[in-house]
Amino acid sequence: MRARVAVLLLLLAGAAVAGGESGRTPLPVIQSARPGTQCVADPATMRRTHMELLKHQRDDTVHGGIRGAKVSLKACVECHASGQTHSVAAAQTDFCVSCHSYAAVQIDCFECHASRPAAAVALGDTR
Repeated sequence: MRARVAVLLLLLAGAAVAGGESGRTPLPVIQSARPGTQCVADPATMRRTHMELLKHQRDDTVHGGIRGAKVSLKACVECHASGQTHSVAAAQTDFCVSCHSYAAVQIDCFECHASRPAAAVALGDTR
């Protein structure tokens, strides 16, 4: 019985080592924010709570008429839009899509909001 348990443990350890850090599931590709910018919170906090921050700001804006607050989807798009697609949601490697695909979470923000900064739209980028 001990031999079977030992073999099982060795197989499990071998599978873990063979999988390495990349494993079978590809990790999201997270592009850096625009140089010279500062996020409203550290990356770990943003990964955990960005949806709550955005929902809270949405409620303040829609129900309270409060605009120009510290947290805004527009500001996120301005800093995190891809240099290639000029969007956060146009391609699988864009900032929002890469993480949401990894987490199997549907993005519905861009059904109403622009996924490209105003500057990209003004330059005629139609992606």
